[in-house]
Amino acid sequence: MLHCGHEGQTRKIMSRIHDRLQGRAILEMLDLRERIPGDIAGYQAVIAGASIRYGHFPKVMKRFVTKRAEELNRLPTAFFGVCLTARKPHKRTPESNVYLRKLLANILWQPSMSAAFAGALLYPRYRWYDRLAIRMIMRMTGGETDPTREIEYTDWDQVDAFADAFASGLPNPKPETQG
Repeated sequence: MLHCGHEGQTRKIMSRIHDRLQGRAILEMLDLRERIPGDIAGYQAVIAGASIRYGHFPKVMKRFVTKRAEELNRLPTAFFGVCLTARKPHKRTPESNVYLRKLLANILWQPSMSAAFAGALLYPRYRWYDRLAIRMIMRMTGGETDPTREIEYTDWDQVDAFADAFASGLPNPKPETQG
């Protein structure tokens, strides 16, 4: 389970998926900004998630999936993008979310499933420039502009359904041997 975000919402979503998959899979959660796995050959499946900032996924995530595309394409995999655009229900699918559609069209890795999840709007935590820029974007798209507010738009039922759908396609985990 690989994630890469900015203010912690991507990590929070990945933690929810991690908790949902407990007992169904052997799990390791890694923040790609802190550690990039050296080898994924031993993995049975991979879920990756990254947030959008100013229209782009983090470079570290794009580099990882580009470098490991061949390996990833041999495994059950899932990818989710986290963005404020997905606060609108009709912008949560790979086909309807421009950022997800653009990413998937430009990489060789084709995840078994993908989704766009709404993130959180955390004005008080942003640097002044980010607060100003995000407020302008939200004004243009009909979103919240009060710089004192924090709003979590994530649809946790959507996240749970995504985790359950991914889990349904996984092989049963091998029992740990004791010796």
